Amino acid sequence: MTEIDRLCRRYLFQAYLIAVVLTLLVMGGEAVFHWQSLRAPITVSVVFSLVIETADILIWRLVNRRSPDGLTTFYSAVSGFRMLLALAALFGCYLAVGRAAMGAYVAVFMTYYVVYLSHHAIFFSRVSNNRDKLSK
Repeated sequence: MTEIDRLCRRYLFQAYLIAVVLTLLVMGGEAVFHWQSLRAPITVSVVFSLVIETADILIWRLVNRRSPDGLTTFYSAVSGFRMLLALAALFGCYLAVGRAAMGAYVAVFMTYYVVYLSHHAIFFSRVSNNRDKLSK
């Protein structure tokens, strides 16, 4: 197994672990604080996050193997595309549930979004820094 494949597996493992931990925390908050049912917002957030994270790492592996010089562009493009997809997902939720229920969707979705955005930034900054050290 190559280093790239090992990093991909680690990234996916961390992404799925984050999904489990965040879901347990949000469901725990729902039970403790007697919030309205957050099952639908959690489902939307988990599915969105895991699909984006899986596509992200698979495309990263492809770009890293074929054109490592294009990784900087890749990181910028992923951030912009993720934001557009997040807005589209929230708009879809708005159309499906209406304005009154959007507060829960936005709160849960943005929690997942920010955590996964942080995971992406931290993971790939470490990968990039380690590559720079290895190439010197």
